[in-house]
Amino acid sequence: MYLSLCNEVLRDLPFAEQCRVAAALGYEGLELAPFTFDPETPHELPAAKRREIRQIAGDHGLSIVGLHWLLVAPRGLSVTTSDVELRRRTVDVLHNLVELCAELGGRVLVHGSPPARRVEDAESPDAARANLVECLASVGEAARKAGVVYCIEPLAPSETALVNTVSEAVAIVKEIDNPALRTMIDTSAAGRAESEPVDKVIRDWWPSGCLAHVQVNDRNRRAAGQGEDRFGPILRALRDVGYEGALSAEPFIYEPDGPTTAAVNAGYLKGLLEILKEET
Repeated sequence: MYLSLCNEVLRDLPFAEQCRVAAALGYEGLELAPFTFDPETPHELPAAKRREIRQIAGDHGLSIVGLHWLLVAPRGLSVTTSDVELRRRTVDVLHNLVELCAELGGRVLVHGSPPARRVEDAESPDAARANLVECLASVGEAARKAGVVYCIEPLAPSETALVNTVSEAVAIVKEIDNPALRTMIDTSAAGRAESEPVDKVIRDWWPSGCLAHVQVNDRNRRAAGQGEDRFGPILRALRDVGYEGALSAEPFIYEPDGPTTAAVNAGYLKGLLEILKEET
């Protein structure tokens, strides 16, 4: 396991400075929010900009883990809508983001974006789910061809009524049956949505082969180490199930500021990872 930072935590800084700060704090990867590079049409970033992003990250010794916050821009998209044309445009954007992820050297895309998966955008909850599955099947096939993994993210009920638990996400993954379409753990969302502790959810579901990625933040939506959640059992569970990927920090509240939030998260998790090494 290694530390990754979701770059919007440092969004007020130029990208090169984001990379410098992240590397100095001990992060080995960045997970990118496309809207931080273009607030209108990030799926259309020109080839030169894509090369520049990858080069800058590499120059600082950072890998691009992947993309998240996929449907912030363009505005008004939906994977649940009964508007067939809008759904088609949304899928087109997601196909382009899959391509963007691959060109940046990323390995995973995380599909959260609760405003773009509203049950209310369809005539019924069943219709909303069916529309989501249709979209995910198409984007999952694009991911397979691009050599990346596309993850539907379970989110807390306060954010969306559609796909709240890992079990609900796994059901969709199994229904589509494409190894490039999987799900993941967001520790904050899981801590608010699951009936079992997050470490038990990991132990119960990781052996299914349907999970592929981890984002870490406290249930209070701040960084790991900035709340009451204890991540030792979570990291131990991930170690025990054989997870060797990124621990992508995705806090939503930056107090007192982004760089300090990133520093607290890095220091806290690096300490826990050292403890795990001593246990082995």
